[in-house]
This record gives sequence, C-alpha cells and structure tokens, in this order.
Amino acid sequence: MSSVSLVDRVAALQDQKRYEDLHWSGTFEEYLDLVRKNPRVARTAYERLYDMVLSHGTEEYVDSKKKITRYRFFQDEVHEGRDAIFGLDIPLMRLVSVLKAAALRYGTERRIILLHGPVGSSKSTIARLLKKGIEEYSRSPEGALYTYEWTLPEGLRYLTAGQESFSSPMNEEPLKLIPSDVREQAITSLGLERDGFRPYIRGNLNPACRFIFRELMLHYKGDWSKVVRHVRVKRLLLSEEDRIGIGTFQPKDEKNQDSTELTGDINYRRIAEYGSDTDPRAFNFDGEFNVANRGVIEFVEILKLDVAFLYDLLGATQEQKIKPKKFAQTDIDEVIIGHTNEAEYNRLLENKFMEALRDRTVKIDVPYITKLSEEIKIYAKDYNPKKVRGRFIAPHTLEMAAMWAILTRLEDPKKHQLSLLQKLKLFDGKTLPGFTQDSVKELRKEAIREGMEGISPRYIQDKIANCLVSERGQMSINPFMVLNELEGGLRSHSLINNDDQRKRYTELLAVVKQEYEDIVKNEVQRAISADADAIARLCGNYIDNVKAYTQREKVKNPYTGQDEEPDERLMRSIETKIDIPESRKDDFRREIMNYIGALAIEGKQFDYRTNERLYKALELKLFEDQKDSIKLTSLVSQVVDREAQEKIDVVKQRLIRNYGYDEISASDVLTYVASIFARGEMK
Repeated sequence: MSSVSLVDRVAALQDQKRYEDLHWSGTFEEYLDLVRKNPRVARTAYERLYDMVLSHGTEEYVDSKKKITRYRFFQDEVHEGRDAIFGLDIPLMRLVSVLKAAALRYGTERRIILLHGPVGSSKSTIARLLKKGIEEYSRSPEGALYTYEWTLPEGLRYLTAGQESFSSPMNEEPLKLIPSDVREQAITSLGLERDGFRPYIRGNLNPACRFIFRELMLHYKGDWSKVVRHVRVKRLLLSEEDRIGIGTFQPKDEKNQDSTELTGDINYRRIAEYGSDTDPRAFNFDGEFNVANRGVIEFVEILKLDVAFLYDLLGATQEQKIKPKKFAQTDIDEVIIGHTNEAEYNRLLENKFMEALRDRTVKIDVPYITKLSEEIKIYAKDYNPKKVRGRFIAPHTLEMAAMWAILTRLEDPKKHQLSLLQKLKLFDGKTLPGFTQDSVKELRKEAIREGMEGISPRYIQDKIANCLVSERGQMSINPFMVLNELEGGLRSHSLINNDDQRKRYTELLAVVKQEYEDIVKNEVQRAISADADAIARLCGNYIDNVKAYTQREKVKNPYTGQDEEPDERLMRSIETKIDIPESRKDDFRREIMNYIGALAIEGKQFDYRTNERLYKALELKLFEDQKDSIKLTSLVSQVVDREAQEKIDVVKQRLIRNYGYDEISASDVLTYVASIFARGEMK
C-alpha cells in the first residue's frame, strides 16, 4: 500500500463539514443574519455557561423528603466519568442556582463564585469541569459564539503597522461594534429578539479596537456602514491550552508576580512601531482577565492573593471592568470562579481590610461526602478490574475504607440514642426501627458543619495505592490490609495536629473492623445455609407445625405416620433466631398464617423468600444445624478430613459465585470466620 493511500485513509476519518463549521467566517452583514436566526449566539458568558450545564440534562429524586435535582453534566459522562462528582448534588444545586441568577442578571453576575471547603472535597474538580465543559460547548452548534478581526487594504494598514488583519485581542462580541448609543434601538429594529431572549451587549470596545474604529470613522467621515466593511466575523473556539476564553490564575511568590499578569502589559518592542507607550496597539492584552473574556477565569487558592491583585479583582467583579496599564477601564464579560480551603477563609473573616472582597463573594460550601454509597464510587472509579490489572480487590475493601472516611466526617448525634455507625447507615438510606425520614432531616440540620472536617478521599486513595504496590498486595488486597495501612498512616498524617483527634480516628477504625467482621460472618453464614431445597423443607416443616398449633390440630409424623403434637422445640428454635420472645410467639405465628391466607385469597402461593423476617430466621436455623457438620473450625487446626473439605469447598464456591470473592480471598474469609468460631463468638 502506497504512502499516499495511507494519508488518504487518515484524511477520510476527518469530518470536513464540521471543520468548516468550526472555522466559519463572514461579513458583519452575514453575522447579523446569523444573530437574527438565532439570537442566542450573542449570549453573555454566564448565559452560555448556564445553558451548557443544562444541555447535559437533569434527574430528580427525593432524599429525606427533599426534592433534589442532579445535573448530569457533573457526572462527566462524556469522558466516561473521569472527573465525575459524587454525593454533592445539593452544593451543585446551589452553584447552578447562582449561575441561573447571574444569567438572568439578578446581581450575582457581579460577584465572585467562591467554592469553599476542606482539602480534597472536589473544589478544583468542579472548576476544571466547568472550564472543560464550556470549551467543548463552544465547539457544538448550540454553543457557537463569534468574534471579529479588522481586515484593511494597503492604504489603511498604517493603522496596524502594515498588517493586513488585526484580531480583537479580547475576542469580543461583534455586536459591540454597533455604537452603544444606538445599540438597543438596532437590536429592536433588526428583530434580534426571539423566543423571549434578547441579546445583552454591555460596554465598549477594547482600547486597541476602539482606536482602529475611531480612526476608520474619521477616514470615512462618520459613515459606520463603510467602517464595518473592514470587519471579518469568525467563529470563536474557547481553549484553555491556547488561552482563548479560559484563564487560570495561581498565586506565586510575591517577588515573581505582579498585577500585569491579570490585566496585560506594554509590548516594548511595538513602541518603536507605534511611537508611544500609550498607543493601545502597543499593548499585550494577554493578562488572565483579558484572555478569559467571553468565558471563565479560575482563581486557584484565591484568598492567597496579594493585596496588589485585590483591586483588580474588585473592579472585575462589581464593575465588570479591568484597568490595563496606562489605559482607560475596559469592559469584560466572564465568569469568575475561585476556590479556597477552611484555613484561608477563616483568615479572610478576621481581616477587616478584606471586607470589600467578602461583600462581592457568593460562597458555596463544598463539603466532604457524608453518604457511604457515594463515597465508594470515588474509589471504585480508580480501583476497578480495568484499571488495577493483575491484582484482586477483595469484596468490601473499598466499602470499609469509605465507611471509615465517612465516620470521621460525621458529628456525634445530639438528641437521638444513635451510634455514629447507625447515623451513617441512616444517611445512606438504610432503615432503622423508630427512625423516619423526618428523623434523618433533623439529624442533618443539627450538624451544621458536618462534612467540613474529617479524612480526605486523597488520604484513602494514597493508602489503597500503598497496599496495591506492597509485597503483600502483589496478588490481592483485602479490608484488613487497607484498614491497617490507614491506621499506620495516622501517625504521620500532616493534617492531624492533636492526639485527641488521632485517638478518635483510631477508635473509629475499630468500629469499622467490627462492622466488617459482622458482614463476613453473615456472608459465610448465608453461604453455608444457601441450600434452597433444605430451607424450603425446613420452612414447610415449620409452616405445618404452625398451622397445626394455631388450629389446635396434630401433625402427622412423616416417618412413623402417627399424629403428634406440634413440634414446639422446632418452632421456638426458628423464632428465637429473630428475637421473638415466648410471650409473642402466638402473635407471630398468627401473623404468619394470616399472611399465607391473604396470599391465598389473591390466588398467590406462599414463598418464604417474600417474608424477610421468616427468611432470615430459617437461614440462621439452617446455619446452626449445618455449621457443626461442615466442621469449619477444623480450618484453624489445619486438620481437615476429606468429607469436611468437600463441604468447605462447596461453601467456598458459593462465596465466589454469590459474593464476588476469588479463591484466595474466599479461603481467607473462611479461615477468619473459623477463628471466630474457635473463640466461641459466633451467635
């Protein structure tokens, strides 16, 4: 195959039509026609950002009687969840509400959006998602936006030092070329308002374009129509890498940074071309505020800014203007997002000189996740079979690490007789006797700072990574390995500054280990009693005896054929497994018979699996009957006869098939539970 044909095959993969759309250019007249057909191409930065978030769709659900909207944009489905945000739907709702109010010009467009929370709570990820989202939206037909450049014949190129074209250095909206005194009339007369949307074009041209515009107006004796013939409108593609419409500013050492990094600086090489350092064409509009015009600017650790930057920031928010060196104030249109941690924000509150900044800030708390199932998703995203190849992560490993992280973030319940673990389960949607959704709402309200302190997901990720690369983790890792690694790291944790906190976190690790022990005991128990036929036989025997008992009849013994009294010992051995006291046994038995009768009336057949309490009791009874025959405790002594080994292998295969274990982790769990048997701790 020739090299030409290979090139042609690569070229065939490209979408030529899409390339042409993304690089559209035309006259000012053609652009006005575009705006008339779709006025939304002339949206403000806030309007475009808000529409971008909504374009990905929403979902609604109810949590503790509260209606929650989940914005799918923050799930990052486009990139397979690479930057997905979990468990923060309420803070994200507040953020989108601010964007909506700003898009409607209700005042928040003149504020800094400040994401505030503990380290590792996804503040930077939210900002990164918004920047990435608006960049990709600008490449879609729905998110298209435009800017302009001057194109001059040879006789007028003295205005641009001989250059044929001169692009708007701040990528401004072309409609700003319409003089401000007639702009509103023009928008009305041209019919640019459609479906309730009217373009909002605020302010004047940047200094360089204003200079060229003014000179051309003088040249054509005030004929605006001739001036705009030198305007070429083109599609604007936002890009963080190319510093077009997206800016990022990070505080550095005071000696190496000054405010020109925000507002641009004089280009000394061009002073020779234009003859003066006050000529706007001899200015580099390359500060972060300049390049972020029409899009988003992110301030990393915004409260670490030096006071010298504060004045620029205040003007950029309240007045939506910046002051380039030696030039008049210049209008900007951009979303300003900053983020900061707890310590820096507390310092802001104490500093009276920063009151002006506080007054221009909309603070959105971004706490740690307090819902277990959502926290697990963070770790499952990074530690799964696709990403962690050649190593097996035993069941409950990520769950136990996440459980400990959540427990460190929760505040002890004040009014309810609850353990912290029970509170965690309630928050995760589990039910507990005596607690309603109203109880959960009350628990959330009484803990104002919940989620603002505790262990960061980064710490958990670091320790899981340590386990995976350790010598013991070459084949697989399990919950005990990770929990031990988490405990060992507490001694050198950089954010734990007192022994009381370290002691509390260690005690919570013990709580998690106990919970894990209960989980694996339950799984082994269910694996041992997973013989469906045996449970069905036991259930049939129990129901026959209960029926005879409630109807004061006798039961036929299947072996002797003789009528006998109901087997009270059998019935009580099952009922005590779910704590039915002697005084309540009659009520429970009648309840079972009434349940069976109600099903019969509806033409349905009774199935023990539909009654959760009875199912649990039958499982526990069968487990008790079978555990001794399986001789699980022999695993501890390392002396296992062939018959016992075969039964143990059956249980092991059930753990692998039903609970996600592999051969090694199933053996480990069986040995561990066997050691509990040996201590006599198994109920």
